[in-house]
Amino acid sequence: MVRTVVMLAFWAAMLPIAAIVSFPFALFGDIRPLYRIGMWAAFAGVRLAGVKVKTVGMDRLDPKQTYIFMFNHVSNIDPPLVIPLLPGRTSVMVKKELFNFPIFGKAMRLASLVPVDRGNRDAGIAAVREALEVVKKGIHMSIYVEGHRSYDGKLLPFKKGPFYLAEECGVPVVPVTISGTHYVMPKGRFSIKPGLVTLIFHQPIAPAGFGTREQLIEKVRDAINSGLPPEYQS
Repeated sequence: MVRTVVMLAFWAAMLPIAAIVSFPFALFGDIRPLYRIGMWAAFAGVRLAGVKVKTVGMDRLDPKQTYIFMFNHVSNIDPPLVIPLLPGRTSVMVKKELFNFPIFGKAMRLASLVPVDRGNRDAGIAAVREALEVVKKGIHMSIYVEGHRSYDGKLLPFKKGPFYLAEECGVPVVPVTISGTHYVMPKGRFSIKPGLVTLIFHQPIAPAGFGTREQLIEKVRDAINSGLPPEYQS
């Protein structure tokens, strides 16, 4: 519990600093300082909580290329671990309710984050279309393809929306396996245990290799599944 409190206290302390330093830039349309400070603070907070990170395969990424990153998801600590390590700038899909907070919502819109209503199919389609416009700007999209966190660390069924987005965007898809956060902070637990998290960036799948949507889903699932420890593979 102490480690979690340290992480949250660090984030709380960094929030006004980020606001003072970078909001003036953001108000004039330059979100980069806010993004960089936010990503640094997110990752630093997790490291202060005793979580170590090992990355594999990042050399497979072209820093000039825009990607759709697809991850498995088992823990609330996944985003602040993996998002700051991605090259360049990325967008994510966020629950639409969070956009109702005046300052926070404004910052998320400036950062080109995409609001999504998971319980509304039509709204989900609209979110995919908005994400398409984000990718066209040269901003990565990062998506947890299961839609929800897994309780047992094994892969849940994949949502089809991210793969429709990939087909429409025509940019490479990068499957990413997150391994270790099920131990560090499993679903349903607030406290963080120190431990090692491994992030495996698999070979990007070029648009020419997508095949059908079902084939792309299978390729991404097989890649992510292959990076999990044997006891969590399905």
